[in-house]
Amino acid sequence: MGTVAAYIDGFNLYYSMKNKYGRKYLWLDLVKLASYLRPEDEVVQVRYFTTIVRGEPAAAANQIHYVDALRSHCGTILDVQIGWFKRRTLSPCKLCGEHWQCECPRRPRSFEEKETDVALAVAMVEDVAAGLADLTLLVSADSDFAPAVAAIKRVRPAQPVILAMPSGSIQPHKRFVDIGYFTISETALRRSQLPEQIYDPVGKKSRRRPEKWF
Repeated sequence: MGTVAAYIDGFNLYYSMKNKYGRKYLWLDLVKLASYLRPEDEVVQVRYFTTIVRGEPAAAANQIHYVDALRSHCGTILDVQIGWFKRRTLSPCKLCGEHWQCECPRRPRSFEEKETDVALAVAMVEDVAAGLADLTLLVSADSDFAPAVAAIKRVRPAQPVILAMPSGSIQPHKRFVDIGYFTISETALRRSQLPEQIYDPVGKKSRRRPEKWF
């Protein structure tokens, strides 16, 4: 039995679950998931990196509600780090010709997630350097994390790094070198759900799974 620290790419996990299973597994207990994926190890830390959506008030409210429920239920073993979105436009404005930001009405816009990937990569390397856990578990299929995995191998060559790929991914990108991997099963998601009702002692309220998340 060893110790494991898990690092969760929130958006990668969210969209993979939603694309394959709809919303029925979004009420996910991340600490329970890490323990299910590594049943022989002791989970000492789970770091969850996400960003609150922009432009969709109902979805943002559900996301904040979920993060608050996670914090209440999981306690200090769960570290939640929230990034931010930078506004960008999809194409040059047909009214004024500007390529990026303008104030023309009905301008199509989108948002680009910032900081979360960098924060996750830095946390993984820092924790390995500090000797936090015997094994690093990365929940993502994003090849942008390959340089961080390479850095871990330079800092501590014997450190095992396992890639737990969200549903829909079969094997890791070729940029990943010297890494174990597997795909998270539907059974793992189904058995790692939060309780239907969670009491928040700080806010003195109960939190339930959002109605759309069934």
